[in-house]
Amino acid sequence: MDKPEQFLAAAREAALEAGHYLLKGLGQKKEVDFKGQVDLVTAYDRRSEELIYEKLGRIFPGHSFLAEEAISRKKPSDYCWLVDPLDGTTNYAHGLPVFCVSIALLWREEIIIGVVYDPCRNELFTAVRGQGAYLNDRQVRVSDATELGRSLLATGFPYDVRTSPDNNLSHFANFAVRAQAIRRLGSAALDLCYVACGRFDGYWELKLKPWDLAAGALIVSEAGGRVSDLQGRDFTISSPHLVASNGRIHQAMLEIIALGLVK
Repeated sequence: MDKPEQFLAAAREAALEAGHYLLKGLGQKKEVDFKGQVDLVTAYDRRSEELIYEKLGRIFPGHSFLAEEAISRKKPSDYCWLVDPLDGTTNYAHGLPVFCVSIALLWREEIIIGVVYDPCRNELFTAVRGQGAYLNDRQVRVSDATELGRSLLATGFPYDVRTSPDNNLSHFANFAVRAQAIRRLGSAALDLCYVACGRFDGYWELKLKPWDLAAGALIVSEAGGRVSDLQGRDFTISSPHLVASNGRIHQAMLEIIALGLVK
């Protein structure tokens, strides 16, 4: 594996450039396309993706690249970039300033770099495997909450919430009467970063894609948290369902989730 500092520097630059571009477009009138009933995409998603691809592709021409909207480049390489150029598109399309850019690098299916940039708050979350997690230049750690009843949680709902019985509503109801409170930001990457820096104590969500969670999952782990699937098995990039926490309330979260699993 090459020097991770090179990868982190490139990912940081790409995320900052794309984030600044998105910030300029916030509040502007947007043409919105629908990938599903509630799944949106805008020209800003696509251009952000292009900006990131152009930068990373120029620096690392031999790496594979997989992004949410359109760009996919397969190379005979141990390295693959996973990119969500605009996580929180629905928020962005409505002018709600809760969105981010998420970039991760895999080495042989292991996440080794994670970068999430929130341009509205100028918050850059980063992690290199084995080197801790950072918010801007300050190292962050997960919260010390030990009781679910005093924990602030986050979640989201899948794009097929209207049609699938496996839609997270039962889990939400079960947690709503057991946790201190639940928030729904609309950005999986930010939810994970907020667990990493202690703003949330735990987070769960269903039916995510690798580019939704790769960077944030590494950032949580490097901040001392735990990330697993709904049954508590070790997290892998191919798992669409995710539970992330400070580790101390993880088992309690898994027990509540078990109550609502679709049989």
